[in-house]
Amino acid sequence: MGKYFGTDGFRGEANEVLTAMHAFKVGRFLGHYYGQNKKCSVAIGKDTRRSSYMFEDALSAGLTSTGADVYLLHVTTTPSVSYVVRTEDFDCGIMISASHNPFYDNGIKLLNADGEKMEQEVIDKIEEYLDGDFDDIPYAKRENIGRTIDYFAGRNRYMGYLMTLANNSFRNVKVGLDCANGSASAIAKSVFDALGAETYVINNQPNGTNINVDCGSTHVEHLQKFVVDNNLDIGFAYDGDADRCFCVDENGSLVDGDLILYVCGAYLKEHNKLKGNSVVTTIMSNIGLYKAFDEIGIDYAKTDVGDKFVYECMKDNEYRLGGEQSGHIIFSKYATTGDGILTSLKLMEVMLESKKKMSELTKPCVIYPQCLKNVRVTDKDVVLNDADVKAAAKEAEAKLEGDGRILLRASGTEPVIRVMAEAKTDEIAENAVDTVVAQIKAKGYEA
Repeated sequence: MGKYFGTDGFRGEANEVLTAMHAFKVGRFLGHYYGQNKKCSVAIGKDTRRSSYMFEDALSAGLTSTGADVYLLHVTTTPSVSYVVRTEDFDCGIMISASHNPFYDNGIKLLNADGEKMEQEVIDKIEEYLDGDFDDIPYAKRENIGRTIDYFAGRNRYMGYLMTLANNSFRNVKVGLDCANGSASAIAKSVFDALGAETYVINNQPNGTNINVDCGSTHVEHLQKFVVDNNLDIGFAYDGDADRCFCVDENGSLVDGDLILYVCGAYLKEHNKLKGNSVVTTIMSNIGLYKAFDEIGIDYAKTDVGDKFVYECMKDNEYRLGGEQSGHIIFSKYATTGDGILTSLKLMEVMLESKKKMSELTKPCVIYPQCLKNVRVTDKDVVLNDADVKAAAKEAEAKLEGDGRILLRASGTEPVIRVMAEAKTDEIAENAVDTVVAQIKAKGYEA
């Protein structure tokens, strides 16, 4: 990760960490970089935060000042920007969103011409330009100045694409959607309605400040109650830019990213469509998922946390399914990013084709209780390499006797060590975590 861009873009509080000038300069660099030998064209989407409009204007100004043309998708999802960029002749795409963060944060996510996360070498050049003392990028003049074009058609094409992926009519299926007052508000209901579902929607009235507020995938308890109260068959909750999805079964139980991977992985294997007989996970996936995969003979890869790393592993090995516990699920046959609405459609496919309720589909996968505690420390690397800390973690894991695990991980954005344990009960998991945390504190590493 660089000074500004992390694994999922340049993110921070609007006009505090991420400013309009940053956006202007990012636009200037991209317009110049991709437009040196031809006319550059860029697609931009945004979520519903108030500051997204400001950043859209700033990015557009920077791009057009170099001669680039900007195609505005307006309020849309991150995966829709990816789809438009990779299926049309765009040099790159930009999504303005801070995903599941509160409304006062925002972010700039950059996608290459294939709709994938921008290459690190380009990110490095952008960061160098942001920190430069002078601007040697020329300004376009006269007829060479770029223009902005309203491009709702791109978003509509994406919606049409999603509809073509459904193999079954959703008629007579009662579906609940929690749109998080974010990007899914502009798309999800229309897709489900068009496929024939009886669609019930909450949190689809964005006002610029209510995105992710007590709603969506970060507060799925509201959808759980909504599904039960309205006797729905299934529910889906998205985050602010709809690249994540959590599911709720007919009983109101949570189906998180790990359970989604199990349901879809088992279905693909049964139909001989699981390429390489493997599913890509991250180190944060639950041990219960791995035990369930072992039971049905599915192999799995583990990557660092971040859908970027999941996709890279999938691409390198031509795997079809991968994702994170947090709900970033990637179906590489259809998309190059996590796509919440697409994930919903694939879960609907499994449920309808198998003629089983979601609770039946998830039952073989028993998720272990998990305890996670954060310790603010003076030096993350020193803690992770301390022999006594590593010994404490190893000893705590040995006591779990194969029915659990311990994971120590450094935060990518804060001076924090995350200590996580999974075990047969909440009490055992917490005791294991406390043992390791106590050792970190005893060595004087706590900040």
